[in-house]
Amino acid sequence: MSSSAQRIVFHLDMDAFFVSVEELFEPSLKGKAVVVGGRPNERGVCAAASYEARKFGVHSAMPLRTAYKLCPHAIFVDGHPERYREYSGKVFKILRNFSPQVEMASIDEAYLEMTGTERLHGPPLLAAHHLSKSVKADTNLNCSIGIASSRLVAKVASDQAKPHGILFVIPGQEARFLAPLDVRKIPGVGKVTEQNLHSLGIRLVGDLAKLQADFLEEKFGQWGLAMAGKAQGLDAGGWFDEAIGAHTDPKSISHEHTYSEDTKNQQQLEATLARLSEMVGRRLREHQLHARTVQLKLRYTDFSTITRAHTLATRTQLDNDIFEQIRILFRKNWDPRRTVRLLGVHVSSMDESEGQLGLLDDEKHRKWKDALSAADRLRDKFGESAVSLASGMRARYRERTHENPASLPGKSKKTEE
Repeated sequence: MSSSAQRIVFHLDMDAFFVSVEELFEPSLKGKAVVVGGRPNERGVCAAASYEARKFGVHSAMPLRTAYKLCPHAIFVDGHPERYREYSGKVFKILRNFSPQVEMASIDEAYLEMTGTERLHGPPLLAAHHLSKSVKADTNLNCSIGIASSRLVAKVASDQAKPHGILFVIPGQEARFLAPLDVRKIPGVGKVTEQNLHSLGIRLVGDLAKLQADFLEEKFGQWGLAMAGKAQGLDAGGWFDEAIGAHTDPKSISHEHTYSEDTKNQQQLEATLARLSEMVGRRLREHQLHARTVQLKLRYTDFSTITRAHTLATRTQLDNDIFEQIRILFRKNWDPRRTVRLLGVHVSSMDESEGQLGLLDDEKHRKWKDALSAADRLRDKFGESAVSLASGMRARYRERTHENPASLPGKSKKTEE
């Protein structure tokens, strides 16, 4: 690849991905208001909404109960995470045919480094059309593609191109393209930052681009400097620090569960912690990492929340080790008179090495590792609920569609091997 070649990045985003996959298996859903993520009377959030539901203000991450108030005639479905992983894998294989540098940003979106691929795939717009047609032919799903000289602009462009469109921001026109858009369109700008920007009279990206970097740094710290760069269309901080496709180990891994009905049943609570420990351990093994610190998150009905952490003598990636320590933390800190709304298990201080074990511990450890490796293979084949620790059997709650699950294509060392 020539160092002088103009950089070209694609951002591919599947259109209403979860809903579209559901429609493949239930064609009667097509053309209707559909919300994926759970039932309207459940706690939890929308994982996806059809374009018909979006007309009523429903969007992803919205509480299910709010979505029902806005669109009571919508069809609410639990979702099928195993199907979404399967189709995400199909898309990933297609993308690898277009570029060796693919980064799955999530289950339904990806970046492709397309610089220097013109001889193979033609100019950017033609290559994008071929990619879109390939996705449709192999999966029967639609996607939108943004093309730009940076990941940030490519991502914004794909959003502007939806549904089922392609948008190419010509190199040199990045700031001009971004200027009329709301500041919320910048990846990483959430509600709080948006409100703070509005208080300064900054509503459009163009308003942001006019400000000095020093001023933004004074107001927002390092994030202010990043926003100054992003307003110009640059990959400035936050998600864009590594090369596309470069594997970076997670700094932490966590899973949480919010109960549809609060509970103070100890057996149910500890079963939930066992299941969450399994989910965390599975992802540690996928990344071939071992964690030293485990942390409990406990939220009561009144939303008061406590977190308690424990540092292990040696790092681990075993479900039983994680659960043993989490259960100790839970029993020390739980008030049995109060009902619980949410539980979470979090691990950090991770490394590829697990450290030195004693002879007796090493034998026990090996047996557990063999057993859990076999369980992982069964889960790969039959789904995440195929195998569970006995202590987690009572917590056979449905896998949340919006969770960051195991077995995502291109997101772990194990799936890359």
